[in-house]
Amino acid sequence: MRTLTLAVAIASALLAGTAFAADDAPHPTQTAIHCGHLVDADAGTVLGATTIVIEGERIKELRSGRVDVPGGKAIELNEATCLPGLIDSHTHLTFQTSPTNYSDRFRWNPADYAIRSTVYAKTTLDAGFTTVRNVADSDYDSVSLRNAINAGVVPGPRIFTAGPAVGSTGGHGDPTNGYRQDLAGDPSVKDGVINGVDDAWKTVRLHYKNGADLIKIMPSGGVLDESSSVDNAQMTIEEIKAVVAAAHDYGFTVAAHAHGAEAIRRAIIGGVDSIEHGTFLNDEDIKLMKEHGTWLVPTIIAGKYVQDMAEKPGYYPARIAEKAKIVGPLIQATAGRAYKAGVKIAFGTDAAVYPHGMNAKEFVYMVEAGMPPMFVIQAATTHAAQLLKHDKDLGSIAPGKFADVIAVNGDPVADVSLLQKVSFVMKAGKVEKQ
Repeated sequence: MRTLTLAVAIASALLAGTAFAADDAPHPTQTAIHCGHLVDADAGTVLGATTIVIEGERIKELRSGRVDVPGGKAIELNEATCLPGLIDSHTHLTFQTSPTNYSDRFRWNPADYAIRSTVYAKTTLDAGFTTVRNVADSDYDSVSLRNAINAGVVPGPRIFTAGPAVGSTGGHGDPTNGYRQDLAGDPSVKDGVINGVDDAWKTVRLHYKNGADLIKIMPSGGVLDESSSVDNAQMTIEEIKAVVAAAHDYGFTVAAHAHGAEAIRRAIIGGVDSIEHGTFLNDEDIKLMKEHGTWLVPTIIAGKYVQDMAEKPGYYPARIAEKAKIVGPLIQATAGRAYKAGVKIAFGTDAAVYPHGMNAKEFVYMVEAGMPPMFVIQAATTHAAQLLKHDKDLGSIAPGKFADVIAVNGDPVADVSLLQKVSFVMKAGKVEKQ
Protein backbone atom coordinates (compact mmCIF):
# COMPACT_ATOMS: atom_id res chain seq x y z
CA MET A 1 0.00 0.00 0.00
CA ARG A 2 2.88 2.30 0.90
CA THR A 3 4.49 1.57 -2.48
CA LEU A 4 1.27 2.44 -4.31
CA THR A 5 0.93 5.68 -2.31
CA LEU A 6 4.52 6.64 -3.14
CA ALA A 7 3.98 5.92 -6.84
CA VAL A 8 0.84 8.08 -6.89
CA ALA A 9 2.72 10.91 -5.13
CA ILE A 10 5.60 10.75 -7.61
CA ALA A 11 3.19 10.71 -10.56
CA SER A 12 1.31 13.70 -9.12
CA ALA A 13 4.55 15.59 -8.65
CA LEU A 14 5.65 14.84 -12.18
CA LEU A 15 2.30 15.97 -13.59
CA ALA A 16 2.43 19.15 -11.54
CA GLY A 17 5.95 19.82 -12.75
CA THR A 18 4.88 19.27 -16.33
CA ALA A 19 1.97 21.67 -15.95
CA PHE A 20 4.22 24.26 -14.32
CA ALA A 21 6.82 23.87 -17.10
CA ALA A 22 4.13 24.23 -19.75
CA ASP A 23 2.85 27.42 -18.15
CA ASP A 24 6.39 28.74 -17.85
CA ALA A 25 7.49 27.71 -21.37
CA PRO A 26 8.37 30.63 -23.64
CA HIS A 27 5.83 31.28 -26.35
CA PRO A 28 7.08 31.51 -29.96
CA THR A 29 8.08 35.03 -30.93
CA GLN A 30 5.55 36.70 -33.16
CA THR A 31 6.42 38.85 -36.16
CA ALA A 32 4.22 41.60 -37.52
CA ILE A 33 4.60 42.60 -41.16
CA HIS A 34 3.08 46.03 -41.75
CA CYS A 35 1.98 46.19 -45.39
CA GLY A 36 0.87 49.35 -47.18
CA HIS A 37 -1.43 47.17 -49.27
CA LEU A 38 -2.06 43.43 -49.43
CA VAL A 39 -3.17 41.26 -52.35
CA ASP A 40 -5.93 38.94 -51.16
CA ALA A 41 -5.45 36.18 -53.73
CA ASP A 42 -8.39 34.17 -52.43
CA ALA A 43 -10.84 37.03 -52.99
CA GLY A 44 -9.04 38.56 -55.96
CA THR A 45 -8.90 42.00 -54.35
CA VAL A 46 -6.30 44.43 -53.02
CA LEU A 47 -6.68 45.46 -49.39
CA GLY A 48 -5.44 48.65 -47.77
CA ALA A 49 -2.96 48.82 -44.90
CA THR A 50 -2.79 45.37 -43.30
CA THR A 51 -0.73 43.71 -40.58
CA ILE A 52 0.26 40.08 -41.05
CA VAL A 53 0.88 38.41 -37.69
CA ILE A 54 3.24 35.44 -37.99
CA GLU A 55 4.06 32.84 -35.38
CA GLY A 56 6.81 30.39 -36.25
CA GLU A 57 6.46 29.20 -39.85
CA ARG A 58 2.79 30.10 -40.24
CA ILE A 59 0.43 33.03 -40.38
CA LYS A 60 -1.50 33.49 -37.15
CA GLU A 61 -3.88 36.27 -38.20
CA LEU A 62 -4.45 39.33 -40.37
CA ARG A 63 -5.37 42.67 -38.85
CA SER A 64 -6.65 45.71 -40.65
CA GLY A 65 -4.36 48.73 -40.44
CA ARG A 66 -1.01 49.02 -38.75
CA VAL A 67 -1.12 47.02 -35.52
CA ASP A 68 1.86 46.45 -33.23
CA VAL A 69 2.35 43.06 -31.58
CA PRO A 70 3.56 43.46 -27.97
CA GLY A 71 6.98 41.89 -27.58
CA GLY A 72 7.09 40.85 -31.21
CA LYS A 73 9.29 41.80 -34.13
CA ALA A 74 8.13 44.32 -36.71
CA ILE A 75 8.87 44.44 -40.42
CA GLU A 76 7.97 47.77 -41.97
CA LEU A 77 6.64 47.49 -45.54
CA ASN A 78 4.30 50.44 -45.22
CA GLU A 79 5.04 51.75 -48.72
CA ALA A 80 4.86 48.34 -50.40
CA THR A 81 2.25 45.87 -51.60
CA CYS A 82 2.46 42.42 -50.00
CA LEU A 83 1.54 39.29 -51.93
CA PRO A 84 1.64 35.55 -51.26
CA GLY A 85 4.92 33.90 -52.18
CA LEU A 86 4.76 33.06 -55.87
CA ILE A 87 4.61 29.50 -57.23
CA ASP A 88 6.22 28.47 -60.52
CA SER A 89 4.60 25.23 -61.65
CA HIS A 90 7.20 24.37 -64.29
CA THR A 91 10.91 24.70 -63.50
CA HIS A 92 14.17 22.82 -64.02
CA LEU A 93 16.47 24.04 -61.26
CA THR A 94 19.35 21.68 -62.02
CA PHE A 95 20.49 23.19 -65.31
CA GLN A 96 20.33 26.38 -67.37
CA THR A 97 20.30 27.29 -71.05
CA SER A 98 23.67 27.74 -72.73
CA PRO A 99 25.09 27.34 -76.22
CA THR A 100 27.33 24.60 -74.76
CA ASN A 101 24.51 22.59 -73.14
CA TYR A 102 24.71 19.76 -75.65
CA SER A 103 28.44 19.24 -75.20
CA ASP A 104 28.48 19.91 -71.44
CA ARG A 105 26.66 16.65 -70.82
CA PHE A 106 29.76 14.76 -72.03
CA ARG A 107 32.06 16.72 -69.72
CA TRP A 108 30.08 17.43 -66.57
CA ASN A 109 29.41 15.01 -63.73
CA PRO A 110 26.15 14.92 -61.75
CA ALA A 111 27.93 16.89 -59.03
CA ASP A 112 28.57 19.76 -61.47
CA TYR A 113 24.86 20.10 -62.11
CA ALA A 114 24.04 19.73 -58.42
CA ILE A 115 26.42 22.51 -57.34
CA ARG A 116 25.10 24.89 -59.98
CA SER A 117 21.54 24.08 -58.94
CA THR A 118 22.11 25.70 -55.55
CA VAL A 119 22.81 29.00 -57.31
CA TYR A 120 19.71 28.66 -59.52
CA ALA A 121 17.60 27.86 -56.46
CA LYS A 122 18.74 30.99 -54.61
CA THR A 123 18.17 33.13 -57.71
CA THR A 124 14.63 31.77 -58.00
CA LEU A 125 13.86 32.44 -54.35
CA ASP A 126 15.20 35.99 -54.59
CA ALA A 127 12.86 36.56 -57.55
CA GLY A 128 9.91 35.96 -55.20
CA PHE A 129 9.15 32.32 -56.00
CA THR A 130 8.92 30.55 -52.66
CA THR A 131 7.60 27.29 -54.13
CA VAL A 132 8.29 25.48 -57.40
CA ARG A 133 7.26 22.31 -59.16
CA ASN A 134 10.44 20.89 -60.69
CA VAL A 135 9.31 18.84 -63.66
CA ALA A 136 12.31 16.82 -64.86
CA ASP A 137 15.95 16.48 -63.98
CA SER A 138 18.68 13.87 -64.44
CA ASP A 139 19.79 11.39 -61.80
CA TYR A 140 17.21 12.67 -59.28
CA ASP A 141 19.52 15.59 -58.52
CA SER A 142 16.58 17.88 -57.71
CA VAL A 143 15.57 15.41 -54.97
CA SER A 144 18.92 16.07 -53.31
CA LEU A 145 18.49 19.82 -53.86
CA ARG A 146 15.02 19.68 -52.27
CA ASN A 147 16.37 17.77 -49.29
CA ALA A 148 19.25 20.22 -48.79
CA ILE A 149 16.85 23.17 -48.89
CA ASN A 150 14.45 21.47 -46.47
CA ALA A 151 17.35 20.80 -44.10
CA GLY A 152 18.42 24.44 -44.21
CA VAL A 153 21.78 23.62 -45.81
CA VAL A 154 21.22 25.91 -48.80
CA PRO A 155 18.57 28.59 -49.49
CA GLY A 156 15.95 28.00 -52.13
CA PRO A 157 12.25 27.62 -52.82
CA ARG A 158 10.11 24.81 -51.51
CA ILE A 159 10.48 22.10 -54.18
CA PHE A 160 8.04 19.47 -55.38
CA THR A 161 10.04 17.38 -57.82
CA ALA A 162 9.17 14.88 -60.53
CA GLY A 163 12.70 13.48 -60.80
CA PRO A 164 13.54 12.33 -64.36
CA ALA A 165 10.78 12.70 -66.94
CA VAL A 166 9.08 9.59 -68.29
CA GLY A 167 9.03 9.10 -72.06
CA SER A 168 9.48 6.54 -74.80
CA THR A 169 12.49 5.27 -76.74
CA GLY A 170 13.63 8.04 -79.08
CA GLY A 171 11.01 10.42 -77.72
CA HIS A 172 11.39 13.78 -76.02
CA GLY A 173 12.19 12.08 -72.71
CA ASP A 174 14.99 9.90 -74.12
CA PRO A 175 18.19 11.49 -72.76
CA THR A 176 20.36 10.03 -75.55
CA ASN A 177 18.68 11.62 -78.57
CA GLY A 178 21.33 12.90 -80.95
CA TYR A 179 24.11 10.67 -79.58
CA ARG A 180 26.03 8.38 -81.89
CA GLN A 181 24.85 4.79 -81.66
CA ASP A 182 27.62 3.35 -79.50
CA LEU A 183 27.00 6.06 -76.90
CA ALA A 184 23.22 6.12 -77.12
CA GLY A 185 22.71 2.48 -76.20
CA ASP A 186 19.20 1.49 -75.16
CA PRO A 187 17.95 3.58 -72.20
CA SER A 188 15.42 1.77 -70.04
CA VAL A 189 13.03 2.19 -67.16
CA LYS A 190 15.78 3.29 -64.78
CA ASP A 191 16.37 6.24 -67.14
CA GLY A 192 12.65 7.05 -67.35
CA VAL A 193 12.34 5.46 -70.81
CA ILE A 194 9.37 3.12 -71.11
CA ASN A 195 7.81 0.94 -73.79
CA GLY A 196 4.57 -0.62 -72.62
CA VAL A 197 2.31 -0.83 -69.61
CA ASP A 198 4.63 -2.91 -67.41
CA ASP A 199 7.44 -0.40 -67.87
CA ALA A 200 5.03 2.39 -66.96
CA TRP A 201 4.20 0.80 -63.62
CA LYS A 202 7.83 0.05 -62.85
CA THR A 203 9.12 3.55 -63.59
CA VAL A 204 6.55 5.14 -61.28
CA ARG A 205 7.55 2.75 -58.53
CA LEU A 206 11.22 3.62 -59.09
CA HIS A 207 10.37 7.30 -58.86
CA TYR A 208 8.60 6.63 -55.57
CA LYS A 209 11.60 4.67 -54.32
CA ASN A 210 13.95 7.47 -55.27
CA GLY A 211 12.00 10.22 -53.54
CA ALA A 212 9.97 11.97 -56.25
CA ASP A 213 6.87 14.02 -55.35
CA LEU A 214 5.00 13.78 -58.66
CA ILE A 215 5.42 12.33 -62.16
CA LYS A 216 6.19 14.13 -65.43
CA ILE A 217 5.50 12.35 -68.75
CA MET A 218 6.48 13.22 -72.31
CA PRO A 219 3.61 12.09 -74.59
CA SER A 220 4.63 14.43 -77.43
CA GLY A 221 7.72 15.61 -79.22
CA GLY A 222 9.50 18.67 -77.93
CA VAL A 223 11.77 21.52 -78.89
CA LEU A 224 15.06 21.01 -77.06
CA ASP A 225 15.92 17.44 -78.02
CA GLU A 226 17.55 16.43 -81.29
CA SER A 227 14.71 14.28 -82.63
CA SER A 228 12.83 15.40 -85.71
CA SER A 229 9.34 16.23 -84.41
CA VAL A 230 8.07 18.85 -82.01
CA ASP A 231 4.49 17.63 -81.88
CA ASN A 232 4.08 13.94 -82.79
CA ALA A 233 2.41 11.59 -80.29
CA GLN A 234 5.02 9.49 -78.48
CA MET A 235 3.09 7.52 -75.85
CA THR A 236 0.01 5.34 -76.23
CA ILE A 237 -3.17 5.99 -74.27
CA GLU A 238 -2.60 2.65 -72.52
CA GLU A 239 0.88 3.72 -71.39
CA ILE A 240 -0.42 7.06 -70.15
CA LYS A 241 -3.29 5.42 -68.27
CA ALA A 242 -0.85 2.99 -66.66
CA VAL A 243 1.43 5.82 -65.51
CA VAL A 244 -1.54 7.71 -64.08
CA ALA A 245 -2.95 4.64 -62.31
CA ALA A 246 0.41 3.83 -60.76
CA ALA A 247 1.01 7.48 -59.83
CA HIS A 248 -2.33 7.73 -58.08
CA ASP A 249 -1.50 4.60 -56.08
CA TYR A 250 1.43 6.54 -54.63
CA GLY A 251 -0.37 9.83 -54.17
CA PHE A 252 1.34 11.49 -57.13
CA THR A 253 -0.11 13.95 -59.61
CA VAL A 254 0.94 13.67 -63.26
CA ALA A 255 2.14 16.53 -65.47
CA ALA A 256 2.24 15.97 -69.23
CA HIS A 257 4.63 17.80 -71.54
CA ALA A 258 2.54 18.05 -74.72
CA HIS A 259 2.79 20.34 -77.71
CA GLY A 260 0.84 18.32 -80.27
CA ALA A 261 -2.96 18.14 -80.36
CA GLU A 262 -3.13 14.33 -80.50
CA ALA A 263 -0.71 13.94 -77.62
CA ILE A 264 -2.74 16.46 -75.61
CA ARG A 265 -5.93 14.50 -76.34
CA ARG A 266 -4.35 11.22 -75.23
CA ALA A 267 -2.95 12.77 -72.08
CA ILE A 268 -6.32 14.25 -71.05
CA ILE A 269 -8.16 10.98 -71.72
CA GLY A 270 -5.40 9.17 -69.85
CA GLY A 271 -6.17 11.21 -66.73
CA VAL A 272 -3.19 13.55 -66.31
CA ASP A 273 -3.53 16.54 -64.00
CA SER A 274 -1.91 19.14 -66.22
CA ILE A 275 -0.83 19.84 -69.77
CA GLU A 276 2.48 21.68 -70.00
CA HIS A 277 2.96 24.06 -72.97
CA GLY A 278 -0.06 22.97 -75.06
CA THR A 279 1.19 24.76 -78.19
CA PHE A 280 -1.08 23.10 -80.76
CA LEU A 281 -4.11 22.87 -78.46
CA ASN A 282 -7.24 22.63 -80.63
CA ASP A 283 -10.96 23.06 -79.95
CA GLU A 284 -11.45 19.35 -79.19
CA ASP A 285 -8.60 19.44 -76.69
CA ILE A 286 -10.01 22.56 -75.03
CA LYS A 287 -13.40 20.91 -74.68
CA LEU A 288 -11.81 17.80 -73.16
CA MET A 289 -9.72 19.87 -70.73
CA LYS A 290 -12.82 21.60 -69.43
CA GLU A 291 -14.71 18.31 -69.13
CA HIS A 292 -11.86 16.61 -67.25
CA GLY A 293 -10.79 19.63 -65.19
CA THR A 294 -7.27 19.42 -66.63
CA TRP A 295 -4.95 22.32 -65.91
CA LEU A 296 -2.89 24.17 -68.53
CA VAL A 297 0.59 25.45 -67.65
CA PRO A 298 1.41 27.67 -70.66
CA THR A 299 5.17 28.54 -70.32
CA ILE A 300 4.95 31.46 -72.78
CA ILE A 301 8.34 32.87 -71.80
CA ALA A 302 10.07 29.63 -72.82
CA GLY A 303 8.52 29.70 -76.27
CA LYS A 304 9.54 33.30 -76.82
CA TYR A 305 13.06 32.77 -75.50
CA VAL A 306 13.84 29.75 -77.68
CA GLN A 307 12.45 31.61 -80.68
CA ASP A 308 14.86 34.48 -80.00
CA MET A 309 17.85 32.19 -79.40
CA ALA A 310 17.08 30.22 -82.57
CA GLU A 311 17.99 33.35 -84.52
CA LYS A 312 21.51 33.29 -83.05
CA PRO A 313 23.77 31.14 -85.25
CA GLY A 314 25.23 28.23 -83.31
CA TYR A 315 23.21 28.68 -80.12
CA TYR A 316 21.20 25.51 -80.80
CA PRO A 317 21.82 22.51 -83.05
CA ALA A 318 20.14 23.10 -86.42
CA ARG A 319 17.09 20.86 -85.89
CA ILE A 320 16.36 22.37 -82.47
CA ALA A 321 16.51 25.87 -83.93
CA GLU A 322 14.01 24.84 -86.61
CA LYS A 323 11.56 23.52 -84.00
CA ALA A 324 11.99 26.59 -81.81
CA LYS A 325 10.98 28.82 -84.69
CA ILE A 326 7.77 26.80 -85.07
CA VAL A 327 6.69 26.80 -81.41
CA GLY A 328 7.77 30.29 -80.37
CA PRO A 329 5.26 32.30 -82.43
CA LEU A 330 2.27 30.11 -81.41
CA ILE A 331 2.41 29.49 -77.68
CA GLN A 332 1.21 32.91 -76.44
CA ALA A 333 -1.88 32.97 -78.66
CA THR A 334 -2.74 29.42 -77.59
CA ALA A 335 -2.63 30.45 -73.93
CA GLY A 336 -4.97 33.34 -74.69
CA ARG A 337 -7.46 31.07 -76.46
CA ALA A 338 -7.42 28.63 -73.57
CA TYR A 339 -8.09 31.42 -71.05
CA LYS A 340 -11.02 32.80 -73.07
CA ALA A 341 -12.48 29.30 -73.33
CA GLY A 342 -12.40 28.84 -69.55
CA VAL A 343 -9.57 26.31 -69.23
CA LYS A 344 -7.99 26.22 -65.76
CA ILE A 345 -4.57 27.90 -65.90
CA ALA A 346 -1.65 27.69 -63.47
CA PHE A 347 1.48 29.78 -63.77
CA GLY A 348 4.60 28.04 -65.06
CA THR A 349 7.61 29.15 -67.05
CA ASP A 350 9.95 26.27 -67.99
CA ALA A 351 12.76 27.99 -66.08
CA ALA A 352 16.18 26.81 -67.34
CA VAL A 353 15.01 27.08 -70.94
CA TYR A 354 15.64 30.79 -70.24
CA PRO A 355 18.03 32.06 -67.51
CA HIS A 356 16.78 31.52 -63.95
CA GLY A 357 15.42 34.56 -62.17
CA MET A 358 13.45 35.93 -65.12
CA ASN A 359 10.34 33.91 -64.14
CA ALA A 360 8.11 36.94 -63.54
CA LYS A 361 8.40 38.04 -67.18
CA GLU A 362 5.71 35.39 -67.75
CA PHE A 363 3.17 37.66 -66.01
CA VAL A 364 3.67 40.30 -68.69
CA TYR A 365 3.26 37.76 -71.49
CA MET A 366 0.09 36.34 -69.90
CA VAL A 367 -1.46 39.81 -69.69
CA GLU A 368 -0.49 40.43 -73.32
CA ALA A 369 -2.34 37.20 -74.17
CA GLY A 370 -5.56 38.70 -72.76
CA MET A 371 -5.53 37.57 -69.12
CA PRO A 372 -6.36 40.17 -66.42
CA PRO A 373 -3.52 41.07 -64.04
CA MET A 374 -5.31 39.74 -60.95
CA PHE A 375 -5.99 36.46 -62.76
CA VAL A 376 -2.32 35.96 -63.60
CA ILE A 377 -1.36 36.70 -59.98
CA GLN A 378 -3.89 34.09 -58.88
CA ALA A 379 -2.45 31.70 -61.49
CA ALA A 380 0.86 31.90 -59.60
CA THR A 381 -0.71 31.68 -56.14
CA THR A 382 -4.12 30.10 -55.49
CA HIS A 383 -4.34 28.25 -58.82
CA ALA A 384 -0.82 26.85 -58.64
CA ALA A 385 -1.41 25.74 -55.04
CA GLN A 386 -4.54 23.89 -56.17
CA LEU A 387 -2.60 22.18 -58.96
CA LEU A 388 -0.04 21.06 -56.39
CA LYS A 389 -2.88 19.91 -54.11
CA HIS A 390 -1.30 21.93 -51.30
CA ASP A 391 -3.75 24.82 -51.20
CA LYS A 392 -4.34 24.28 -47.47
CA ASP A 393 -0.77 25.40 -46.84
CA LEU A 394 0.13 27.58 -49.81
CA GLY A 395 -1.19 30.11 -52.29
CA SER A 396 -2.59 32.94 -50.18
CA ILE A 397 -1.90 35.05 -47.11
CA ALA A 398 -4.36 33.54 -44.66
CA PRO A 399 -4.34 32.22 -41.07
CA GLY A 400 -2.87 28.74 -40.78
CA LYS A 401 -0.94 28.84 -44.04
CA PHE A 402 2.83 29.01 -44.38
CA ALA A 403 4.15 32.53 -43.95
CA ASP A 404 5.30 32.90 -47.54
CA VAL A 405 5.16 36.64 -48.21
CA ILE A 406 6.75 38.84 -50.85
CA ALA A 407 6.50 42.57 -51.50
CA VAL A 408 6.89 45.00 -54.38
CA ASN A 409 6.92 48.78 -54.47
CA GLY A 410 3.75 49.94 -56.20
CA ASP A 411 0.58 48.25 -57.37
CA PRO A 412 1.23 44.99 -59.29
CA VAL A 413 -2.39 44.83 -60.40
CA ALA A 414 -2.02 48.19 -62.14
CA ASP A 415 1.42 47.25 -63.48
CA VAL A 416 2.13 43.53 -63.45
CA SER A 417 5.71 44.11 -64.60
CA LEU A 418 6.49 45.22 -61.03
CA LEU A 419 6.57 41.54 -60.10
CA GLN A 420 9.95 41.43 -61.82
CA LYS A 421 11.27 43.71 -59.05
CA VAL A 422 10.50 41.89 -55.80
CA SER A 423 12.05 43.76 -52.87
CA PHE A 424 11.15 41.47 -49.95
CA VAL A 425 10.92 37.69 -49.64
CA MET A 426 9.84 35.63 -46.64
CA LYS A 427 9.52 31.85 -46.80
CA ALA A 428 7.92 29.93 -43.93
CA GLY A 429 8.43 32.84 -41.54
CA LYS A 430 12.11 33.37 -42.38
CA VAL A 431 13.19 36.53 -44.17
CA GLU A 432 15.21 35.51 -47.24
CA LYS A 433 15.55 38.91 -48.92
CA GLN A 434 15.02 42.46 -47.65
